[in-house]
Amino acid sequence: MKKVIVPVLSMLAGAVVSGGVIKKKGDEKRKIAWSYSDKHLALFQMMDQWVKVKQQGKNLSSYLEKHGYKKIAIYGMSYAGTTLVEELKDTSVEVAYGIDKNAEALYADIEVVSAEDTLEEVDAIVVTAITFFDEIEEMLTMKVDCPIISLEDILYEV
Repeated sequence: MKKVIVPVLSMLAGAVVSGGVIKKKGDEKRKIAWSYSDKHLALFQMMDQWVKVKQQGKNLSSYLEKHGYKKIAIYGMSYAGTTLVEELKDTSVEVAYGIDKNAEALYADIEVVSAEDTLEEVDAIVVTAITFFDEIEEMLTMKVDCPIISLEDILYEV
């Protein structure tokens, strides 16, 4: 009888431990999925606000000019960053460069550097990666001496 019980108990213990490992991996995947979902919802809401701003006939360059930002850098060169570069073309606001953690893998109409590089002096840095704004602002504050502004804030203040 003992010969049968030991393997059965070992098998049950293995199933419980395996189940815990699988559940933990499933929880991690769910957390990652929710994180991406939250990020993309925030991006959608920001872009929706941008459309509303454009429908009102407003331009983001007017906000930047009003605050004396003639030469800026853009942190985050994905969708919102490249759209901001396009919006500021042919305005009095110069986009000196972009900043992105994947700088070497990106193609853009402007120079894109990594945050670890030496950052050229600008009047302000506009952060398009709104879901990570606090962390990015903290990191950039140690590197530059200019205002660091969230694109989302600009869109609601313009």
